[in-house]
Amino acid sequence: MASRFIAGDTLQEALVTVQRLNQKGIFTTLDHLGEHVYSADEARHATETYLDILETLHAAGVKSNCSLKLSQLGLQLDPGLCLSNMRAIAARGAEYGTLVRIDMEDSTTVDATLTIYQTLLSEGLTNIGLVIQAYLYRSEADVEQLLSNGTRIRLCKGAYKEPGNVAFPKKSDVDANYDRLTGMMIDAAIARGSEASSADGRIPAITAVATHDESRIDFACDYAQHKGLTKEALEFQMLNGIRSDLQDKLAQAGYPMRVYVPYGTEWYPYFMRRLAERPANLWFFLSALFRG
Repeated sequence: MASRFIAGDTLQEALVTVQRLNQKGIFTTLDHLGEHVYSADEARHATETYLDILETLHAAGVKSNCSLKLSQLGLQLDPGLCLSNMRAIAARGAEYGTLVRIDMEDSTTVDATLTIYQTLLSEGLTNIGLVIQAYLYRSEADVEQLLSNGTRIRLCKGAYKEPGNVAFPKKSDVDANYDRLTGMMIDAAIARGSEASSADGRIPAITAVATHDESRIDFACDYAQHKGLTKEALEFQMLNGIRSDLQDKLAQAGYPMRVYVPYGTEWYPYFMRRLAERPANLWFFLSALFRG
């Protein structure tokens, strides 16, 4: 089943998926699967992999950027090493006019992730985006701070198991917070002049709504229309292989649509989180086998 959602073991295999989606008018973000590393050499190898991804995307001329986890770059080993590795990747992305999105991991890594982001932002590396997870209580304050810096945020619900004193345990509360944060992001996008996703697919809009939940999507569309945000400035993001019909519908309606395309051999943690984060995901995965 996992092969339906993982775009192969190699970068060249993943590139085929990227090109296929681009032909349908859909942008992508490419992710080399992998998480915690156990040595500086492993962290440097992951860094070289992302430098190669950026070069390959640029050479291929595809409409894509990339996403990564700081744990791949040595965050738990040495934050200084991680910062250096992330700096090299962001600088290469800046050279090619491509955003590098830092995925948010479990709640224990949020502060360190934000510190590295803010450090690189202060150095002038503005081609970095972040992910915020709506199920964390702290996310409203984080979004408010990040929007003041013009941060390009991908808003997701959250995929890691967290204690009740850290994250909303009820789906209804997560959904309500998701809508609240979406509204904040749309308001900020309007204040910045409704900056759209770039036509080459490398720089996303300020507001990226990452969900397969049609109620959340409807809220975002309705709120944006009510506030006067153009469609081009409201990007939606989904996972490869899930709700392709909805991806096509949003793209055809004129919204920037971006698909998260993971590849690599270390797919198991990613796949299992997608199944565990919400019971409905099992239905998404199974129904996707028949939806196409």
